Amino acid sequence: MGKITTTYKGGMLFETQMGKHTITIDVPASMGGSDRGPTPPEFFVASLGSCVGAFVAQYCENNGIDTTDMTVDVTFDKADDPTRLINLQATINLPHGDCAKRVKAIERVAEHCPVHATIKTMEGLALKIRGMEQCDLMPEG
Repeated sequence: MGKITTTYKGGMLFETQMGKHTITIDVPASMGGSDRGPTPPEFFVASLGSCVGAFVAQYCENNGIDTTDMTVDVTFDKADDPTRLINLQATINLPHGDCAKRVKAIERVAEHCPVHATIKTMEGLALKIRGMEQCDLMPEG
């Protein structure tokens, strides 16, 4: 099982360590943040776009489709109650790629991105809360 840890640094700033890479995450000023990094939903959307892009680029490069200047635009709306992202749509732009005969294949490849597949099939998220009473090192008292 994989694991990525995000650490609260104070002042609504978070730091996530992924192998040898560290990313900084902040929240909007309305939540006490200071715009020191992208927001958690922005990272979520970026994760989807880059995952789709990686699968499509690999397919295209293996099949002689030009990926020069390829981009993936992910659009979304925000909804309330509960706060969430809705209407996610990914547009894969291959401005130099002759892909008319392979559109369906590229679409199938994009759908195999693990982030896309997770979103499409996810039924829930288990949450665990661990406080001091569940820590291995409990204070004497």
